[in-house]
Amino acid sequence: MTIDREGPTPPYRQIADILRRRISDGSIPVGRRIPSLVELEQDYGVARDTLRKAVQVLKDEGLVETVIGMGVFVVAQPKED
Repeated sequence: MTIDREGPTPPYRQIADILRRRISDGSIPVGRRIPSLVELEQDYGVARDTLRKAVQVLKDEGLVETVIGMGVFVVAQPKED
């Protein structure tokens, strides 16, 4: 996927949306590491600060967590009743 740099949605939000979709459709399953900043930088051609902001959005939503020295991993979501 490409990032629309001219669109109304900031690039970090677009990347967060892409990663969120990959998590929700199972492309990145629970317990799996999301791509590293280096991998994301190569995929989307954006600055690492932009990628850090995208990952922070997912952390704030409770979708991922950092495991020190290992990366950022998808966490299980509570079941909705």
